[in-house]
Amino acid sequence: MARKDDDRSTPPPLPEPLAVAVADSHTHLDMQSGTPEEGLAKAASVGVATVVQVGCDVPGSRWAAELAARFEQVHAAVALHPNEAPRIFLGDPDGWSGQQRPAGGAAALDAALAEIDALAALPQVRAVGETGLDYFRTGPEGVEIQKESFRRHIEMAKRHGKALVIHDRDAHEDVIAVLLAEGAPERVVFHCYSGDAEMAKVCAEHGWYLSFAGPVTFKANRPLRDALLATPLDRILVETDAPFLTPHPYRGRPNAPYLIPVTVRSMAATLGLHEDELSTAVAQNTARAFGY
Repeated sequence: MARKDDDRSTPPPLPEPLAVAVADSHTHLDMQSGTPEEGLAKAASVGVATVVQVGCDVPGSRWAAELAARFEQVHAAVALHPNEAPRIFLGDPDGWSGQQRPAGGAAALDAALAEIDALAALPQVRAVGETGLDYFRTGPEGVEIQKESFRRHIEMAKRHGKALVIHDRDAHEDVIAVLLAEGAPERVVFHCYSGDAEMAKVCAEHGWYLSFAGPVTFKANRPLRDALLATPLDRILVETDAPFLTPHPYRGRPNAPYLIPVTVRSMAATLGLHEDELSTAVAQNTARAFGY
């Protein structure tokens, strides 16, 4: 019989608290077990004082804005996820099977984007995102819809003066091409950065922030650690993307903001920094990136 600690449904233990409080720059409390109050309390107990709650569709974005209005330590990001735009427009054929959603066409996409636009104007909403391109789940028929949605979110972020949070999966070159063609907002955050060191240097040249998640701790991910080493200290953020991407040694178990210290310590070791120095930089960078 497996020990309880070996059960992948068992949440990992609380890590040792960080001495310098940091922020989780990207999380999904609405997808995690327990109440938001419980999740925020556990995070605070280990030095994670602030979280950015990210919406991926209209209901999730509304929820993020409402949560940020209730808790001063929560900031909201609102958007249609890159896979959500084709689902709205095309229905099921975008690669997320089983939802049996009808095709809404351009009118439905316009209506959803209008709701995101209204939410983006709220003061507790600090960012437009996660938006961008995802070629892993969306097939070729959805790519142009993704790009149009991405362009609309870029315009929204610039008009409202908000940060832009990028979701980039298997689409590095096209994401950067769209950003440059449209003119990137003043503050851009690549969530769960997955590019290489050369791409990190390109992002640094443009002053974009790179947010590193659990995968940077995985043993086989040396290229991602090389990217971390190539990123200026004043452009580094840290995130959980919880409940996904739990850091080593808890990979496969439920993730939550309270596990940020695990990733911070791994990143500090890679960078050859004391964890307090990295935590101080991350806290300052996150506040600057999201304007709080």
